[in-house]
Amino acid sequence: MSRDLRRVVPPPGLTRRLSLQSVLFKTGDGTFTTGSAVFFTQVVGLSIAQVGLGLTVAGIIEGLAAIPAGRLADRVGPKRVWALGSALCAVMFAAWPFIGGFTAYVVMVSLYSIAENTADAGRQAYVLDVLPTQERIRSQAYIYSAMNVGSTIGALLGGIALAFDNLTLMRWLPLLTVALFALNAGFVTRLPKAPRDLRSRDEARRRPEGLSALRNRGYLALQFCMGSLWTNQTLLSVLIPLWLVEETDSPHWLLAWLFGTNTVLCIFLPQFTSAGVRTLSDALRRVRWSAAFFMASCLITMVTHSTAGLVTGLLVWLGHLTVTGAELATGSAGWMFQARLQDPRRRGEYGSAGQLLSGLGSRWAPALYTWLAMEWRHVGWVLIGLIVVVAAAGAHPAMRAAERFAKREFPAESEAFVS
Repeated sequence: MSRDLRRVVPPPGLTRRLSLQSVLFKTGDGTFTTGSAVFFTQVVGLSIAQVGLGLTVAGIIEGLAAIPAGRLADRVGPKRVWALGSALCAVMFAAWPFIGGFTAYVVMVSLYSIAENTADAGRQAYVLDVLPTQERIRSQAYIYSAMNVGSTIGALLGGIALAFDNLTLMRWLPLLTVALFALNAGFVTRLPKAPRDLRSRDEARRRPEGLSALRNRGYLALQFCMGSLWTNQTLLSVLIPLWLVEETDSPHWLLAWLFGTNTVLCIFLPQFTSAGVRTLSDALRRVRWSAAFFMASCLITMVTHSTAGLVTGLLVWLGHLTVTGAELATGSAGWMFQARLQDPRRRGEYGSAGQLLSGLGSRWAPALYTWLAMEWRHVGWVLIGLIVVVAAAGAHPAMRAAERFAKREFPAESEAFVS
């Protein structure tokens, strides 16, 4: 097998099985997501404002359900909760072809958000529980590559459905996702059990030992900062495309090239970019890299307002490449923080708390970044970059506080599941 292929195809064993599961899930998710705008507006009959409002309501409900979902994974067992959430996701999608109107949409998208959040709480805890310490970062990189592969396949399937321009086909497209999600749920049930899944019923009824994740202020602050670093996704998918269309003379087909480049890099490079992350200090170095790449992207993209022709296209592409570098650096740092700074007895709760704070650190970005760039131009782009530089700076003391908390409060990994 060539060196490049080894960066994508994980070695035989559990990492490969987890990667295959990621491809399966993201294929189902991507198939529907690609055509979701058409489905909700033309099949269900919603306005764009109603779609956005429903997603906002679902996001609030998902946030409220996050911590209980994580605690459920700690009590019941991560694999059980992951399988249950995955099965519920399939059930939710089976109802999409039959809904009509705004109220039904809000109910369904909210229920699906809870099911997906529950599944993800179990998945995150499972991956960290079941993999040996020395393999976690490497395996997370393979899983990340696999997710990008699945999203690409799903986008192709969704794109084929859209090409037929048939609303009847779009109405029943969710059933393909149902089939893929059902296969995914079955795949999860066949994975080996994690340590917490092997406990007796009496043990499972006990509250997990240790302090709640909500008491670990350093970890919560770190996750908020990491959420701000993850606003590189806003640059990738929202701001740079809008800037290209509205403020430059670049052809619109360049958008496909930008997204294609990002996808290919995020399939082939995670193993390479995460290879040197062995300590928490290495992870902080990646945080600094991420901020540097992000600022470079802002400065490069900013000047395309005053350039023309081929120069503009090359600079926009370079801006997209640098923000992809920010994405890869942020991912490798985040995997190390998850592996080293979560209480092994409460990984479900820590994962959910981390997602909640990360969301709080990033949900404001689309509106704020778009306003800054479009209204303040050069000054706005510089301010956008500085926001992430400040977040990266804040991540350093937050990480050190979380590290001190972990040394003081967490048991050794080998003792975490001893009753």
